[in-house]
Amino acid sequence: MKRFFPVYVRVPLIFFIVFALMEYFIDSGDRPAFIKYPMVSVFLFVFLFILIAIEITLSAVNRVMYQLMSPEEKAKVEHEKSLSLTESTWYKELMHKLTQTEPIEKEGDLLMDHDYDGIKELDNNLPPWWVYLFYICIIFGVIYVARYDIFGGDNQETELKKEMAQAKIDVEEYLKTAPDLMDEKTVVLLTDDASLAAGKEIFMTNCAACHRADGGGQIGPNLTDDHWILGGGIKEVFHTITNGGRDGKGMVSWKTNGMKPKEIQKVASYILSLQGSNPKDPKEPEGEVWVDQSAPKKGDTADKTKDSTEVKK
Repeated sequence: MKRFFPVYVRVPLIFFIVFALMEYFIDSGDRPAFIKYPMVSVFLFVFLFILIAIEITLSAVNRVMYQLMSPEEKAKVEHEKSLSLTESTWYKELMHKLTQTEPIEKEGDLLMDHDYDGIKELDNNLPPWWVYLFYICIIFGVIYVARYDIFGGDNQETELKKEMAQAKIDVEEYLKTAPDLMDEKTVVLLTDDASLAAGKEIFMTNCAACHRADGGGQIGPNLTDDHWILGGGIKEVFHTITNGGRDGKGMVSWKTNGMKPKEIQKVASYILSLQGSNPKDPKEPEGEVWVDQSAPKKGDTADKTKDSTEVKK
């Protein structure tokens, strides 16, 4: 067998099979496993070293064993090496196990009684591989019918619909947390110190030239009062920064200028934190007083408080 798969074929073949299996079963994202996980590279290197060492050891053992053989045994080994693949002993044994064919010398024992115009039939056994495959098909058919026709298993169309519905849910969940896919529908206000500090740094670099460092307004409007031209909630401010202000006289779109959604969220949150800061000499209010329509109204709050009091009584 080794003669038909020499060492320079056998070693690379075994190594790359192991390599492919590790890349298939190890989840490494968009990078190869041997790059993302250094231990995989170490394992592959050690495995290759051991594989080569085994081949060298076996080769040395075979040479020693050959030298210890008698002349008759050496002649037998040389004869085996001179045979072709189809003439080798292991190949003949393998084919006999797969086909259960009888030698041509025994055909007389397999002849059947009937004769058709001089054509006679041999009573050969069916090949074991065919028989076992036939049994496997029967077992598979029984399981298949029971699974889908008796117990009502999901067919391919139903499975596709379920997978598509789950994929839609997964995409929606991912969009809620993916910073680079955030938009004005999914953005939320940030209030932690780290995010506001990062937003302030972005504001000082990109926005202070028009709105002043304190947000009091210069070329751009005052960002500290309750008047807004395009809306004053986190979603509206995020939308304005992303897509730009009024055509012809508003600010540019920072999305097209390379600012990422997560950065826009931070600077928008920082801008809203400037509300009521009362900077020195602020610019006159522009736009209209913005009211959060999603916030509960005072009347609704009073009614809820009243209902809650009555329930307690």
